[in-house]
Amino acid sequence: MPLTGVRVLDLGHVFQGPYATFLMAMAGADVIKIEPPHGDMSRRRARDGDYPFRALNGCKRGIVLNLKTERGRELLLELSRTADVLVENFAPAVMPRLGLGAEVFLKANPRLIYASASGFGHTGPYADKLALDLTIQAMSGLMSTTGEKGGRPLKTGAPVADFMSGAHFYGAIVTALYERERTGRGRVIEVSMLEALFAPLLPAAGHAYESGAAPERTGNRHVADSYVPFDTFEAADGWVAIVCATDEHWANLTDVMGRPDLRDSEELRRLQGRIARIDEVTAAVADWTASRTREEVSALCEKHHVPAAPLRDVMEVLADPHLHARGFLTNQVTDAGPVALPNSPIRYEGSALRSLTSSPSLGEHTDEVLTELCGLDEAALAALRRTGVI
Repeated sequence: MPLTGVRVLDLGHVFQGPYATFLMAMAGADVIKIEPPHGDMSRRRARDGDYPFRALNGCKRGIVLNLKTERGRELLLELSRTADVLVENFAPAVMPRLGLGAEVFLKANPRLIYASASGFGHTGPYADKLALDLTIQAMSGLMSTTGEKGGRPLKTGAPVADFMSGAHFYGAIVTALYERERTGRGRVIEVSMLEALFAPLLPAAGHAYESGAAPERTGNRHVADSYVPFDTFEAADGWVAIVCATDEHWANLTDVMGRPDLRDSEELRRLQGRIARIDEVTAAVADWTASRTREEVSALCEKHHVPAAPLRDVMEVLADPHLHARGFLTNQVTDAGPVALPNSPIRYEGSALRSLTSSPSLGEHTDEVLTELCGLDEAALAALRRTGVI
């Protein structure tokens, strides 16, 4: 695997940091998840249980280290001497307040990649603001583009700020590792959740520059009407998404719908004409889908080369035969019963997908790791337990 031999100290918690280190683990890295005595808060949440924790922390070793103790901080520094990467997604002031700023680790190990992710980054007027996925969605402008026309702004149904910034975090880390191959030296890298969410705003920003005003929310239509139709339509058994990204797609769709009158309309043959009559176009497609099932609509569109897909719920996705056939989802046995857990979406030709192993129980590998990497014996480990260090 590409990252075989890379050791990662994972201080990440909840989603952002753990997703980046999960991608590293699935690329072959030895990821050591370091938790406080009470554990990562995602070990047990409310209605989503421990599924997110299981999904993000497979193929990692797990230890407990109390960084509020002097000895705990000393052990973390000792572990960093033989590590390649240290990952944390605390607020910017947390590690320096513990006496564990990046400079401390780089002095101990100049080859270390110190990777820090936060809501707003370590500099700038927002650096010390509290940040969670919802607040970042709000400040990023993403919520201003999401929702029905005339309705209130809405968040996305999933924590996109956490996971998009986590994916950027992974990219930053492996980029720094590549640089180290040439320079022999590590460096500090950081990723801001706010900045990671800017790229999806490009169509809205383009629309704003063209029109001189922020775009209105458009429901499931394209934010800048760059494609028409571009929407979800009610079918006999649910909903289906249909997109005509080109004029050819539109011509094909009119054939599928059996509407030669729409195909022959000079105005509707071009995007600008469809934009001018968007409500009429949308209503025509909705009338066609209403009497057909999602699969019927999707199959007919696919046959005629029109982008379309059924709108599925989470239970349908968890059972998706394509995702299981590719090995992305595999059924794993847990205390609560079988669940489908994801692999990495990244494939490396010539290397098989890494087989998932269970996420570690709290402190499962503490003795193993501290013995292997810090040379501690049973008596030393017992003393650390008595003093609350591990």
